[in-house]
Amino acid sequence: MNTMIKYVIVALLVVGGALVFYNKVYIPKSTYNKITPTKGNLDVTVFGIGEVDAKDIYSVNAQTSAKILTITKDAGDWVKKGELLVAMDPVDLPQLLQEAKIAVKKASLEHIASKKELQSLVAQKKLALITYKRYAKLKEQSFASQSEYDKAKADLDALNAQIAASKARINAAAAEIVRAQKGVEALSVKLSRYTITAPVDGYVIAREADVAESVAPTMPILKIVDPKTVWIKASIDERISGAIAVGQKAIITLRSQANKKFLGLVKRIAPQSDAVTQEREVDVAFEKLPIPFYMNERAEVLITTKTLKDVVKIPSDLLVHKENRVGVWIDSNSKAHFNEVKVLGISNNEAAVSGLSLSAKVLVAVANKKPLFEGSGIH
Repeated sequence: MNTMIKYVIVALLVVGGALVFYNKVYIPKSTYNKITPTKGNLDVTVFGIGEVDAKDIYSVNAQTSAKILTITKDAGDWVKKGELLVAMDPVDLPQLLQEAKIAVKKASLEHIASKKELQSLVAQKKLALITYKRYAKLKEQSFASQSEYDKAKADLDALNAQIAASKARINAAAAEIVRAQKGVEALSVKLSRYTITAPVDGYVIAREADVAESVAPTMPILKIVDPKTVWIKASIDERISGAIAVGQKAIITLRSQANKKFLGLVKRIAPQSDAVTQEREVDVAFEKLPIPFYMNERAEVLITTKTLKDVVKIPSDLLVHKENRVGVWIDSNSKAHFNEVKVLGISNNEAAVSGLSLSAKVLVAVANKKPLFEGSGIH
């Protein structure tokens, strides 16, 4: 009798344990959430990481050796094309330029005076020529002496010599004007190197020199970026970059404004990939540049390479790879069934597939559940 009671107690314990295991372990382990596919459009995207950069960045450099007198702009300032940025000490150049201009004026006055003198000598020559011809005729008729004829000829020859000399002075004055003008131009060009103006409407991103500092030629003073050329220089894995093309739309996310999305366009694809990282540079420009912007700031880009119209969509993490096939686990009469699908495209957390019914109940497998296999029981 006691033995029978022991067997009954053991049986009850086994049954109770089995019930507990079934309800507390087996049922939870084999219970899966299910979702049904949706239908709609899917933007196929490519993701990349980069930084804020620009196509056109201008380095404002010293053009000659000098001491800086003024710098009108600092980093973070906006500038207009042609606006004065830097003034440098020209020492005695303004005085030399003024003297060169005076030399031009003096040569011009001498040129005018020589031309007036020539006009006077030409008029005198006309009178001397008339006198000479009259004495020549009178001499032939023996009404004028040889000395009178010789004097008239000497006067005419003297005027011819003076005219030749006057023409030479005119030519010399003209040459002096040209020489002096070239001196003025050379000094003006040299003096212009002591003032630096903005090459473009832009934004100062760096100031690399200070007032009273002596600089050498080509030494950088300011850096200016053309805001129209600001873009994200993104690096994208070669394996996913093949579908990217210039003109495609993109979404830009800046690290400092993670909750904002900026619209962009692919502007340029670098013709060479990085041989080490095997990444391709893709430059994505802002449709509307955020102000202020910060060069070299970290950013992400999401480029839309194509749009799939009216497709079946599921969360991409439900895709399963099994024996070189891609598919999803679905509920088939409370049994797990592997439904093979064809992936048309993946974007963010969604995948577009074919070969899957909209009424299918797709199982959401998680790590703490029992592994799914063909025909396994599910709840």
